[in-house]
Amino acid sequence: MIITTSTRPDENAIESAKKIAISLEGIFQFRNKRAISLMKKDFQDDILVVGKARIELHAKNANSPFFFHPNSSMFRIKRLERGEEDPFVKACQLEKGDSFLDCTLGLASDSIVASYMVGKTGNVTGLEGSEKLAYLVETGLSKWKTDYIPVDEAMPRIQVYSRDHLDYLKGCEDRSIDVIYFDPMFEETIEESVALVPLKTFANYSDLKTETILEARRVAKKRVVLKDHYKSNRFDRYGFSVHIRKSSKFHYGVIEI
Repeated sequence: MIITTSTRPDENAIESAKKIAISLEGIFQFRNKRAISLMKKDFQDDILVVGKARIELHAKNANSPFFFHPNSSMFRIKRLERGEEDPFVKACQLEKGDSFLDCTLGLASDSIVASYMVGKTGNVTGLEGSEKLAYLVETGLSKWKTDYIPVDEAMPRIQVYSRDHLDYLKGCEDRSIDVIYFDPMFEETIEESVALVPLKTFANYSDLKTETILEARRVAKKRVVLKDHYKSNRFDRYGFSVHIRKSSKFHYGVIEI
């Protein structure tokens, strides 16, 4: 991966980009006012652009850049503040002080909501198989400011790891995490959500394994929750009780421990 800066970087931006290149084992290149499209053509690689306001990831085969944004978590938390219902929160039944493991972090929208629900006394951990995506989201969670206090307090409390969720679960003790959550990435999700199109290049499409669910059932203290397309056979395959949402193409399945 190539790491560069915005078109008019200061010394701090350049030094920051160089440090990121070392951290991600990428290659730093001076921008020299070049267009990103030309840099992708020249280097035939993904390009991470370090700017003053945000970091963007430009996939070599994509037209739109990916960057972190709190996304739907903002209006979802505002609805929860008004006492309205959130299907994810209803399925997970999160309480203050709970521990929550998001095995498929992605853009972290659900983890931000989870962090809001469990509060300062709780613990939220997000696992992301893509190192590039994990870095972008972790940086965004720690630096992004929305001027909406509940979200700004919830985001930096999330711990992000670039890890395979099965390997991570194998290292956990029995009944050590209250709620374990899966929202696996698959082609139908990408095709039906414009907001997720830039993720297509970096998405992990590997299917959930039986061993993964067995490990999750061992580690979970309260429940295992799966969000999936209504057509998915994973609910029946792994024994989830389905919360059917008639107006939505995505349902939640729950295994109570």
